[in-house]
Amino acid sequence: MRTLFRGIWQGILVYFRVLFYFITFPFVFVFRTLTLPFRLFNQFRNYLNTDPDERPVADIFVDLTTRKETRVMLMEQVEALRAHLLRSVIVLAVAVIAAFGVAQELMVFLAEPIGGLEKLQAIQVTEEIGVFMRVAMSAGIAVAFPYIAFEVWWFAAPGLKPREKKMGLVGIPLAILLFLTGMAFTFFVLLPTALPFLGGFTQISEFWAANEYFKFVTGLMVWIGIFFEFPLVIYVLTSMGLVKPDILRQQWRLAVVIIAVLAAAITPTVDPVNMGLVMLPMTLLYFISIGLSYIAYAGRRRRAAEVQEPVIDEGAG
Repeated sequence: MRTLFRGIWQGILVYFRVLFYFITFPFVFVFRTLTLPFRLFNQFRNYLNTDPDERPVADIFVDLTTRKETRVMLMEQVEALRAHLLRSVIVLAVAVIAAFGVAQELMVFLAEPIGGLEKLQAIQVTEEIGVFMRVAMSAGIAVAFPYIAFEVWWFAAPGLKPREKKMGLVGIPLAILLFLTGMAFTFFVLLPTALPFLGGFTQISEFWAANEYFKFVTGLMVWIGIFFEFPLVIYVLTSMGLVKPDILRQQWRLAVVIIAVLAAAITPTVDPVNMGLVMLPMTLLYFISIGLSYIAYAGRRRRAAEVQEPVIDEGAG
């Protein structure tokens, strides 16, 4: 009899538990949906402020041969890296495929400095499709670059300190902005002055191949876009203690000479006007890098002073 009453009581409890679940489910679902952004934000903030488990590299290599836990941890890192690479490749492939829809418009846009696509010629049989694929690939890489940079940061973040995590995360949009600024400078300033010089240097008729033209334009835009990220690189290296601003300031003359050599190497013409158009922003970026280096160095010294500052016991004495 006691067993019968116990079974009945448990059945009643299960019934009311299920009934309570169905009654409260809509309210719980709405509450969790509304609070999801806040919970994700708190989790992300805690992730940014978590200190890494600092261990000497030599100890890690020793533990690889002596401790199974370390080998398991290494395999987990390899699996995580593979997952990051897989997601990056998938996003890149999707971006390139999506770029097929706008590649023709991009080709028309990039050909504007010479008067349009009708000014170009396809000499080889596969040249047109090759140019189309090159432009689509370049556009897809440019679109997928922010996500790929985020995946790189996500993989490296567990081993970074909170400030380094935040700097890396903020540096992603800044790097993209600087890169796009360099590409825009190339297309709207450098090419309109360089291409007429190249086309009118002699009396030879202009019959430019489409493959060579787009290879030349995209390559020049990429290189100068990379150079525009120099201030951000200097700021990060100074924050890590690898570069000092005084050295950059003292060696500015040597830096100008190196910039002149680089400008001569990447400038499409040999005249001083176009070379100066490349040198001027690069030199300006170098001096901006010196200022950013001083800012990063001051912040590094301030943090070091805060860490080394002794704690005063107010109750002593």
